[in-house]
Amino acid sequence: MEKVPMTVEGYKALDEELKRLKTIERPAVIAAIAEARAHGDLSENAEYHAAKERQGWIEGQIADIEDRMARAQVIDVSKLSGSQVKFGATVSVVDEDTEEEARYQIVGEHEADVKSGRVSITSPIARAIIGKETGDVVEVMTPGGGKSYEITKVEWV
Repeated sequence: MEKVPMTVEGYKALDEELKRLKTIERPAVIAAIAEARAHGDLSENAEYHAAKERQGWIEGQIADIEDRMARAQVIDVSKLSGSQVKFGATVSVVDEDTEEEARYQIVGEHEADVKSGRVSITSPIARAIIGKETGDVVEVMTPGGGKSYEITKVEWV
């Protein structure tokens, strides 16, 4: 079974989503199915079919989250240190062409949110900078072509 790396915050977010699905969404869809059944003929009952479809989606989400949580390798970033980039590090980089600065934290796949500076460990930028140190220059293949970044800072926040 392949372990899924994630931060403590990512694990908590998954746990909260699982609780919400089980305590709010699942009972609501069961009530909707019961109400639709009360309307009679199920073969032409759009409300019933929509509720059953929603129930299938919710159960799939629950199974997916439970699977990820069972395979979770929770990494407490606050206990990490060092000069090398690895999972959980917050890395500042400068685009060598545009001099544009960016700051990324390397997180698990389900935690990634580029707008808030959190990139997946499987993303091209993360794969390029893992194992590197401050001052190193890395080439990253992007959909728009290759880009060069210089690592200016490695932090453990």
